[in-house]
Amino acid sequence: MINITKLNGVQLTINPDFIEIVEETPDTVITMSTGRKIIIKESRQEVINLVKSYRKEIFAVRQ
Repeated sequence: MINITKLNGVQLTINPDFIEIVEETPDTVITMSTGRKIIIKESRQEVINLVKSYRKEIFAVRQ
């Protein structure tokens, strides 16, 4: 799970396996596989880094 911050300051924890699209328009918008869209404070690159860290953590546990 990764932690993100909505524009109003509310923090969310989401499952990155359900992220379908991350775009900057100029706000960063995450589109989930359910169709839900979340506008967040983090940049697109920050989301990418969070997902990479999450995946490294998951795969490190399995080895």
